[in-house]
Amino acid sequence: MLLCCEQGNETSITEFILLGFVSLPELKILLFLLFLVVYIATMAGNILIVVLIVVIQYLHTPMYLFLGNLSCLETWYTSTILPRILASLLTEVRTISFSGCLTQYYFFASMVATECLLLSVMSYDRYLAIAICKPLHYAVLMNGRFCVLLLSGSWIIGFLAITMTTSLMSQLPFCGPGKIDHFFCDFTPMVKLSCSDTRLIEFLSFVLSAVCSLPPFLLTVTSYVCIISSLLRIPSTTERQKAISTCSSQLIVVTTFYGTLITVYLLPKTKILRDMNKVFSVFYTVLTSLVNPLIYSLRNKEVKKALRKAVSKFMDFT
Repeated sequence: MLLCCEQGNETSITEFILLGFVSLPELKILLFLLFLVVYIATMAGNILIVVLIVVIQYLHTPMYLFLGNLSCLETWYTSTILPRILASLLTEVRTISFSGCLTQYYFFASMVATECLLLSVMSYDRYLAIAICKPLHYAVLMNGRFCVLLLSGSWIIGFLAITMTTSLMSQLPFCGPGKIDHFFCDFTPMVKLSCSDTRLIEFLSFVLSAVCSLPPFLLTVTSYVCIISSLLRIPSTTERQKAISTCSSQLIVVTTFYGTLITVYLLPKTKILRDMNKVFSVFYTVLTSLVNPLIYSLRNKEVKKALRKAVSKFMDFT
């Protein structure tokens, strides 16, 4: 039941209804099982990587420090979206309080912005390590202090940027019917329900989205192009193909992540894009969190070695 309260001559909403996948009732069980498997796999993969990086001594390097942060972020990021979807599919309770909706948006959007910055930092790190090919030069540039500065900057900027839009959203009056045509509390579906002038907050959101996505995207793509061009000079055909395959897979994943984000938040809202909004959102909220551990970490030979070592120790212990 939608709760409202009177404010002068307006009716202000205190609860929203997340419509989610209400238009696909025949697929409810299938969607629940699919999202449940994805959530379990995502959590297991990312937590496993964090544990390995913390426990295994030789993984205490800049690259794995960045990967560990990405896995922590993906764990938190996924947990802000998928449990709510699973609960809605299982119980058909789709209401969410205004404060709950705003909180979900804040953490989800903050971590999306942080991930954009973090992926660009990781690509720059790989560029320094592979494309320049000077180990001593890399060690001097990517020292511990600089790594911490890059990581803390990514997290702080990501959360501060969304703090501004969330603060403005919290002051907007919202009117009925209070139905959000999405499976989570996103910016555009929420702002559409406001009964006040939203041009300022929409402009601010557009600018912040552009700043947090376009420069990191260009830096990431440029870094990978430089990396792949340097890998083409590897004498061994087998090693060259293997390295290029790994980098190409990573480039495809980050391009999909940035591409769907840019499509949803920066491109004009045509009818086709509005209809495809939920599909695009699944890519950057669910699928990238699932494949990132596989693409970035579990295909890495050092991580595989650490995993075998951890399994061996566990078997010896048991």
